[in-house]
Amino acid sequence: MAVPQNRTTRSRRDMRRAHDALVASNPNECPNCGELKRPHHVCAACGHYDGREVIARSAGAEIDDDAA
Repeated sequence: MAVPQNRTTRSRRDMRRAHDALVASNPNECPNCGELKRPHHVCAACGHYDGREVIARSAGAEIDDDAA
């Protein structure tokens, strides 16, 4: 069974965790609508990616009166 011979100091422990911090994202502006979006992802506001519409966005959801 692996048991540490000596106690790990606070300095060595914290230096090991120095790379674990979260990195802030780098948002880009959507060329179609101007909203901020993640790079290389579909725009959540308009559904465009790489100059074309990938996801069709409708103005409102259609509700069937008979279904309710």
